[in-house]
Amino acid sequence: MVNLITWLNNNIIWGIPMLVLMLGTGILLTVRTKGVIFTRFGTVMGNTLKTIFKPQQDDSEGTITPFQAVCTALAATVGTGNIVGIALAISVGGPGAIFWMWVCAILGMVTKFCETTLAVAYREKNEQGQFVGGPMYYISKGLGWKKSAVAFCIFAVIASFGVGNMVQANAVSGGLESAFSIPTFVTGIVLALLVALVIIGGIQRISAIAERLVPFMAIMYILAAVVVLVINAEKIPAAFGMIFKDAFTGTAAIGGFAGSTMMYAARIGVARGVFTNEAGLGSAPIAHACAKTDHPARQGCWGAFEVFFDTIVMCTVTALVILTSGLWTNSDMNSSAMSLAAFGNAIPGGEYVVSIGLVLFAFATIIAWYYYAEKALEYIAGKKAVRIYQAVFVLLVFVGCVSEIKLVWELADLFNGLMAIPNLIALVALSATIVKLTKDFFDDPKTIRPNTTSFHSFLKFKKSSKKK
Repeated sequence: MVNLITWLNNNIIWGIPMLVLMLGTGILLTVRTKGVIFTRFGTVMGNTLKTIFKPQQDDSEGTITPFQAVCTALAATVGTGNIVGIALAISVGGPGAIFWMWVCAILGMVTKFCETTLAVAYREKNEQGQFVGGPMYYISKGLGWKKSAVAFCIFAVIASFGVGNMVQANAVSGGLESAFSIPTFVTGIVLALLVALVIIGGIQRISAIAERLVPFMAIMYILAAVVVLVINAEKIPAAFGMIFKDAFTGTAAIGGFAGSTMMYAARIGVARGVFTNEAGLGSAPIAHACAKTDHPARQGCWGAFEVFFDTIVMCTVTALVILTSGLWTNSDMNSSAMSLAAFGNAIPGGEYVVSIGLVLFAFATIIAWYYYAEKALEYIAGKKAVRIYQAVFVLLVFVGCVSEIKLVWELADLFNGLMAIPNLIALVALSATIVKLTKDFFDDPKTIRPNTTSFHSFLKFKKSSKKK
């Protein structure tokens, strides 16, 4: 089974067709939006980073604040992919994989901006009066493709058991066992209980936890990485040199490293890039759709910021720490041990910082992915199915802690790819809508638009504005 799924991932799901679809969609959306995310990057930062400590507009529609929404999305993206996933990408694809991860992230900023914008534009209220949205809503409402929307939801629910649950739980138990000798079954029981306590509180509790946890763990991890890079400062230029050179030439065998081709490095870089920032996957827009905002594209800016912070910042510092350590050629180390050793060899106790960070990252990812799957399941089966899903999800947290999950890693990649396909096709098909919303916002980003958070209300607002 593992061999079959690995073959599917390598040759089909994450083969040339997916590279073309993923990167091609990013390029097309960049051209259609005239690269506004980059030409107006200051505006993007002004509507994200600079607004974190500003009071929220009281008349904005939504369930949670924009910062809570992006923290919930970052909780899902900033996880094992930023630590273990980067080490894995380098160890199997070589340093050149990081270059292709950057390419994926640059185009992913545009893709995430677009899918977040659409998620807010086509969102609606559920029976509890909360805003819900995501690819299933803009696929069905914007294109009328009900079956594709249902397929996306099915893939999302299945993916949540892997990438959003067992993979993360296994990383937590493994990290605590190696750093503090805590038995995996003990971690499994405690982690399952903590997850249960959070997820029963719904999006308000999940976003409140994420709002506090994500900034804390990100700052702690980045500070540790900066200390390591200061110690290894003389090796940083060589690390960048390897990244750019090997991206186009492949990596020759060095020490225990088997070597890789340019195409293999590109495939690994794109796959790991999507795994960590989830651009094009369609998962994060489900969280962004809840945000209090006056315009879909304003929240779209938070989507672009999310990819920038996750990959350009977090993944880059991790990659530099690993490359400057020289451990990436050691074939006897797994990716988790490599990350721990890269920090621990440079600063005393560095491995403990990474272990704690890994635990916090993974826990945040679990609760965020639960919400994604809950909304996907609610879309296709209603609220009654959610309680059953909660019980299964919590049980699998324990199973992930105590099990060997090589198959689960492969399944995670498989269903990530399957989720991305209907979402990316929908982004292309709805690109004209994206262009209209993008142009309207960036023509006058400082103006607060009352009640224009859905595409239909946006059109009504435009018509009334022209009459005036």
